[in-house]
Amino acid sequence: MSHPGGRLRFRTRCTSPWYLAILLLAAVSELAANPAWAQTSQKKVLVLYSTRRDAQVSLTGDREIPRLLDAALDEDVDYHSEYIDRARFQGSDYRKVFGSFLRSKYAGQQFDVVIAMQDVALALVAENRDSVFASTPVVFVSTLGERPRLPNSTGVVAPLNLRTTISIALELQPDTRNVFVVSGADEAAREYAQHAREQLRMFQSRVAITYLEGLPTKDLEATVSSLPDHSVVYYLAINRDGAGQAVQPLEYIDHLTSIANAPIYSWVDSTMDHGVVGGSLKSLMAQTTAAARAAVRVLKGESADSIPVLMDDFNVSQLDWRQLKEWGISESRVPPGTLVLFKEPSAWDRYKYYIVGAAAVVTAETLLILLLLVESSRRRLAEERARGSEVALRSSHDRIRDLGARLLGAQEAERSRIARELHDDVSQQLALLSIDLELLGDHVGPPSMEMVEGAMNRAQEIARSVHDLSHRLHPAKLRLIGLIAGIHGLRQEMSSPTLAISFNHDHVPPSFPADLTLCLFRVVQEALQNAVKYSNAKNVAINMSCVPDRLTLSISDNGVGFDVQTAWGAGLGLISMSERLEAFGGAMNIQSTRGAGTRLTIDVPLTSHLFQGQRPLQPARQQSKRAREWTADRSAGV
Repeated sequence: MSHPGGRLRFRTRCTSPWYLAILLLAAVSELAANPAWAQTSQKKVLVLYSTRRDAQVSLTGDREIPRLLDAALDEDVDYHSEYIDRARFQGSDYRKVFGSFLRSKYAGQQFDVVIAMQDVALALVAENRDSVFASTPVVFVSTLGERPRLPNSTGVVAPLNLRTTISIALELQPDTRNVFVVSGADEAAREYAQHAREQLRMFQSRVAITYLEGLPTKDLEATVSSLPDHSVVYYLAINRDGAGQAVQPLEYIDHLTSIANAPIYSWVDSTMDHGVVGGSLKSLMAQTTAAARAAVRVLKGESADSIPVLMDDFNVSQLDWRQLKEWGISESRVPPGTLVLFKEPSAWDRYKYYIVGAAAVVTAETLLILLLLVESSRRRLAEERARGSEVALRSSHDRIRDLGARLLGAQEAERSRIARELHDDVSQQLALLSIDLELLGDHVGPPSMEMVEGAMNRAQEIARSVHDLSHRLHPAKLRLIGLIAGIHGLRQEMSSPTLAISFNHDHVPPSFPADLTLCLFRVVQEALQNAVKYSNAKNVAINMSCVPDRLTLSISDNGVGFDVQTAWGAGLGLISMSERLEAFGGAMNIQSTRGAGTRLTIDVPLTSHLFQGQRPLQPARQQSKRAREWTADRSAGV
């Protein structure tokens, strides 16, 4: 019992009368204990083999028929198989006993199809048609095709084709003079020998044909090991030798091929890989498949009588490449369309892709070398021109950077001059104007006092605006109070009820070189002015942090954002910030999308040369004091 493919399938086998008796008792007991066994809804299939259980026909059928039925049918298959073993148990009495066994074992069971493999099994079905298989469709495989077709049956007629193998042998070995046909002493072997005599008669005018039929093994060994030159051996079948010794056919041919001094040919594909050269070989797989397909049609409901009997010898011409080499047979003599099996691949077959690939690589490398030689001179000329262009470009870039630095310096100098003018001239005149207005207030009456006070207030506001503008143009106290205090001052100055500016710093040194301090201050100043003017932000966050060799400054807002690529070329603010940072080896990155705010990130390396010649840093306490004083002065409008 087995479960292939998840389906429950039962198999029953028999090889001897004693075993049949035991199975008979077991089957009767099982039927008595389980009367519902016969009521199963499974498809019931019985396969009768004419051979022993370990014969290649039986092994192929037991492997392939259940698999093919399971694959083609939706129902489960209850599969039974029996083995008549005609080679070891011969005579009509044995068939009668076997028929009685089948009647007893399968009493009360109705099979959906019976498959009779070869003529002995078909004869047994015919003899027991009325008593065991009265209404059961029969699918048969016949070699002779001589028996009249049974009612309610169909099948496959695969006649023996023995002549084609000799034709192939004579094509491969045209100098052959002797053909020795080997067969056993059993009934089946005698039938094969009789077919060989009929079919090979056509070659008698070309070669001498000797039939080594029914010899004892010892005599057969002596004969095949000392055959004359230009001989071949044709192996038919041996299940029993002339001494009455039962043998396994494939094991027997293994022994013969090991001692024979001439190549051995055959007619069935089960002998391949057993030392035979080959021939026109019947395909047991094709024959079994054909029978199984006919059985499937019956199991699916077709009438067996309506299915035409298939006529085919199922032979395929095939040779063993190893045996061709063993006997020195040239492959050029192999007939067209013949399969050559077990061929060991040549070096070209094994490595042809590698060989082709290597040849292609070598060819490509050769071409590349030639191209490189041609391009080498061109490259040298191009490199020389490129060096000249690079020097000119570097010089131009240096001049541009120097000019940019000078322009920024000139801008700061001009801002400083304007800031001094505003502080020293305009602020002083506004102070005098305030004093004059205050004195004027002492000499006017009440009707004009309101106008004087209004003028004094406007003058003070103008003074504060001029003062703030002066500081924005040039924060003179930035060197004294440091970058942190300067940014705090910008935060207080530009914060408003609608805009909250936060400033956080971490591990920032108390002082930087004056140029770097001014650069960072201007960048923060420009960024805050842009946020106030354009972003409509509610919050701006300034974060500054330092590690031993790098300063990072980020300014982010939650405003409307902008298109960075468009804005980069629309004004000078962003370009000015970038050029200021470039002078110190810094980099600026802007991340902004419309509706998602803006983030400006600045990264400046703090190299040692930036601090060369710098004045000693002020104590943190003194710096904080001056920062507070500067903040208070700005608040007072001084």
